[in-house]
Amino acid sequence: MKRVGIVGCGGIAQVHASVLKQLERTKLCAFADCEGRKAKELADMYGEEGAGAYESLEEMLTKESPDVVHICTPHYLHVPMAAECLKRGCSVFMEKPPAISMEQLALLERAVEESGLALGICLQNRYNRSTLKLDEILQKGSLGKILGARAFVTWNRGEAYYTESGWRGTWDKEGGGALINQAIHTLDIVLRWLGEPIKVKASMHNHHLKDIVQVEDTVEAFLEFEGNRRAVLFATTAYTADPDALIELACERGSVRLEGERVWLRYYDGVEEEYHLSGQESLGKSYWGTGHEACIADFYRCLEEKRRYGNDLSSVKNTFKVMTTIYKEALREWNR
Repeated sequence: MKRVGIVGCGGIAQVHASVLKQLERTKLCAFADCEGRKAKELADMYGEEGAGAYESLEEMLTKESPDVVHICTPHYLHVPMAAECLKRGCSVFMEKPPAISMEQLALLERAVEESGLALGICLQNRYNRSTLKLDEILQKGSLGKILGARAFVTWNRGEAYYTESGWRGTWDKEGGGALINQAIHTLDIVLRWLGEPIKVKASMHNHHLKDIVQVEDTVEAFLEFEGNRRAVLFATTAYTADPDALIELACERGSVRLEGERVWLRYYDGVEEEYHLSGQESLGKSYWGTGHEACIADFYRCLEEKRRYGNDLSSVKNTFKVMTTIYKEALREWNR
């Protein structure tokens, strides 16, 4: 039985807590938030009898000594809190992003190596049924080699989303905007199938909240890979709704599109196939994907079986490096 604590008791923490509450070999024993009221509320809703509520991570670690800590705090706190947990002997499951700079990522890598403990990243869309179905289709080889990809994330984030948080919309605390917070999942899935790019070009804009936030609400990126394969990514939080993200792969013998839990194949000989995947409910907002439960449950299976977790730090490094490069390229124009 793993004794588990959660630090950061906002909306996404409720998703983690609801999954942990259902797992057979986890016991939610502690919650921490700088607003103690939030920790107490979550403890009352999801905690085991007598679960502690604390106003700091340090107090929770000292008084509870959990086996695992879930980090659901603002982005800039992910690395220092994860490093502290690992130093104190706790494995870590953390929300994305794993860091907000390459320097932070290096610190986190060092903390994981020195501790010898497990660290998992919540990139839950890797566990969506549609992602796994597309894996299966590609492995069969009927579409031939992947030639390129296009991806679109068009969501809506208004003024209140930023102003009520106290940290979103800032470079030093959020690390960026539409890319690092919303489109990182879609970028991660594109790179899952195309690998590491050899060239990155990008631009970004703040179209609708220019006087409200420091960061981008819109980003576009061009990625070139070995073999003249190319991908384009467009992401914005300036839209008026939150439709499912869209990814389409162009292949030698056809194309395949993933949108939410739907997958469409169109072969160039005219044959079409369509899959509507169901049976897995989304936790939280539907467009977040349906993979949270599977993602978190797999982390605990790997802990129990003492095997490598698929969403460990090394597995997300390419995504993080490419994201950082997109920002570096886009900032050339942004700062002019």
